[in-house]
Parts: sequence; structure tokens; C-alpha cells
Amino acid sequence: MSQPASPQPFRFGVNLMTAGPAEEWRAKCRRAEELGYDVILVPDHLGMPAPFPALVAAAEATERPRLGTFVLNAGFWNPALLAREVATADALTGGRLELGLGTGYVRAEHDTAGLPWLSPGARVEHLLRTIEELYRLLGSAEFPHSRLRSTGGTPMPQPVQKPRVPLLVGGNGDRVLRLTAEHADIAAFTGARSVRGSATGQLEVMLAGELDERVGLYRELAAGREEPAELNLLIQFVLETDDREAAVQPLMERVPYLTPDQVLELPIGLVGSVAEMAEQVLAQRERYGFTYLTVLEPSMEAFAPVMARLRGE
Repeated sequence: MSQPASPQPFRFGVNLMTAGPAEEWRAKCRRAEELGYDVILVPDHLGMPAPFPALVAAAEATERPRLGTFVLNAGFWNPALLAREVATADALTGGRLELGLGTGYVRAEHDTAGLPWLSPGARVEHLLRTIEELYRLLGSAEFPHSRLRSTGGTPMPQPVQKPRVPLLVGGNGDRVLRLTAEHADIAAFTGARSVRGSATGQLEVMLAGELDERVGLYRELAAGREEPAELNLLIQFVLETDDREAAVQPLMERVPYLTPDQVLELPIGLVGSVAEMAEQVLAQRERYGFTYLTVLEPSMEAFAPVMARLRGE
């Protein structure tokens, strides 16, 4: 798979998933900034911090990082109410907001919230309608990768960023990739898929070759874009070690259908010394084109030396 001759610079984000008292949350966000993360992110799951208040608090505690949702469950949101949240949060964060959207994949959360659980196709359609309404309500003149234009409508507060808040769309399915190719500034890949027939949010990992196929399909669908999207990958685990095979043994019970060698080759994991993990990141950029990596909160400290090495610090 051919890659651009001059890849985009790396960006690194951390997805903060654990709520806490105000000062504890602010301290965690300041620590992410100190470690060099470019983006502080929050998910959209019940039992985790509410996305927009958490990001506004993060903005008050920090100066440099961008602030994003990773990713909002479109099924939780009415588009008009979401447009108000986006515009207000962008203003209160000083124009640092990045909006991440996805279809949602956990039925139990919808049941708890009293919201309908739609078919996979209907969830993609709702995601598309949400994006279209956001463009309209937030006054985007012309989104550069689509034919949509603002058509007026209910007055809304407007974001600080022009022409729009950057849009990330996460997902690996064919329909989501088609939508992502047309509309998103950032294409986010999870390196995992929902288990067929599961309504509990159970995921199964994708091997390197399978991710090749997904990224390849995205590139075909995005071939007509004037500007390439940034490609993001969610890293699920970061293990600094001098014994790579021993380090992944605790993970084997979660993926009993894989061998240790296959686990070590998973795109969603980094295992080894700092130098070895940096080489893994560079190899992924060469193979897939990923220049924006997100790690989960438990890996925030472990990944920091890898970031520093990749930046030549």
C-alpha cells in the first residue's frame, strides 16, 4: 500500500476515562499536558465523565492541548442539542475543540438511557443525519469534502473555529468508512470489531492484515478528496518490557484464539523497550499511514517516553 512521500507530523492523544473530584480531574489534565500530549480526549459511555463539561474543565486547567470527544455515541444525541453543545464548548475552550462521532455499539447503554437500539444500518444513517444537521445548524458554508451547504434554520450559537470544528469519525465498517471518506477531517480506526450478534459491546481484535484491508478500502473511498484526512489509531495497551513474550501472557486469556506471536503483532498494542515501541509506531505509519495515535488513560505515563523519542527529544 503506497503512502504519501511526506507523512503528516505525529499527533498524540490520551483518552481520559475515569471521573474524579474537580481538582483531581484538573491535575490529571495538567499531567497530560506536561507529558506532551497534543490532545486530551474523553469517551461517551455511561459511567464515565460527561464529555462536554469534562472538556471545558480540561481547558481551564491547560493551555496547549486540543480537546476532543472520542467518540460521541450519535444515538445518545439530538442533533440540534448537540449543535448547541459543540458551539458552546468550542467557545468555552477557546477554539480548541475537536468533535469525534461514532454510531455507538453497546445496546445496554441505550436500554439504560431509555433510547431505541437501532439496526447497524439505521445507526449509520442516524450518524449521517447528525453530521448533516450539525453542518446546517452551525453555519458551515461548504464542507470541503461534501456537497452539503448551510440552509439556514434555527439560530444557533456559533463555534469559534472557522469554517468548522474539526470532525473525527470512528469506525471500521464499510458504510461508516464511506461516510468518513466523504465528511471527516480525521478517520479513526479501532483495530477491533463488534462480535457479530453481540449486543453487549463485546469486541474482537483485528489482525494486521485485516486492518490493511480496512485502511485500503478507506483509501479507495477517499481517493477523490482534495485534502487527505488525518488517520488515527486507538492503541489499547502499552507495555514497556525487556521480555515481550512474557509481557503479553496476562493478555492471552482475553484472546485465547490468538498465539503470543499474533498478540505481539496486533496493531492496537505496543510492547517492548521504548526504542522498540517507537520503531513499532514508525512501522505502522509506513504500513498504514497512521500519524495520530490515541492511548487509553492507563497507558498515559507508559507512552510518554515513546512520544518523546519519536519527537527526537
